[in-house]
Amino acid sequence: MARSAAELAMDFVEDGFTVGLGTGRAASAFVRVLGERVQGGLVVRGVPTSVATAELARACGVPLVGLDDVESIDVTIDGADEVDPQLDLIKGYGAALVREKVVAAASQRLVILVGPEKLVNVLGQRGRIPVEVIPFAATLCARRFTAMGLGGALRQSDGAPVVTDNGNYIYDCRVESIADPAALDRELCCVPGVLGTGIFAGMARAVVVDRPDGATLMQR
Repeated sequence: MARSAAELAMDFVEDGFTVGLGTGRAASAFVRVLGERVQGGLVVRGVPTSVATAELARACGVPLVGLDDVESIDVTIDGADEVDPQLDLIKGYGAALVREKVVAAASQRLVILVGPEKLVNVLGQRGRIPVEVIPFAATLCARRFTAMGLGGALRQSDGAPVVTDNGNYIYDCRVESIADPAALDRELCCVPGVLGTGIFAGMARAVVVDRPDGATLMQR
C-alpha cells in the first residue's frame, strides 16, 4: 500500500528523538501521524514552530518542549512553498518563517514534505519571497526592497497587516526568479528591521514528495 509523505517522514524519527514540528498543511499532517505513533508507545518530544502547531500537537498527544529546553533537535519535519532541484526552499506563506528557520538551524536534519506542485526549476517561480520585518521598520524596509527591485506589499488580512507569532509583519517581495538564493538571503537580511526571509538555502537534507501513487524521496 502506498504511503503518504507524512507516513514516509516517520522513517526519519526514532524512539527518544526530539522532533521539530513545522507549520502548515503538510506539517500538520505529519503531527497527526506522529500523534498516532505516540499513542502507540513512541517516545518523542516536539518543538513547535508556531502557536497553531503547538495547539495541534497537544491535541494529538505529542509532548512538547521549548527550544531553551534542548541542546539540539534530532530532526525537523516541515513543509515548503517552493523546492528547487538543489533542495533550496522558499517558505513563509504561512507566516512562521523565522521560527521555522530557527528550529531548522537547531536541527541535525531538516526534512521537507511537499506536493509535486511545489517543485520548481528555479526559486521564485511562484512570484514572492516572504520577509518578516519589525513594525517600526516596515516603511523603511519597503523602500529598501523597492530599491533592490523587489517591490511588493505588506501581507494583509481583513484590512490590517498580518501579525506573526513574534508580533511582526510579513512583507511579500515580488520576484520572478532567484539566481543565487543564499546571496539574496544575505542581502535582504542586511536591511535594518528584517528579522529573516523565507529563503532556506542549503538547509534541507531530504524532501518527501506526496504523489498520488505514493510518496517519493529526494536527498541532498
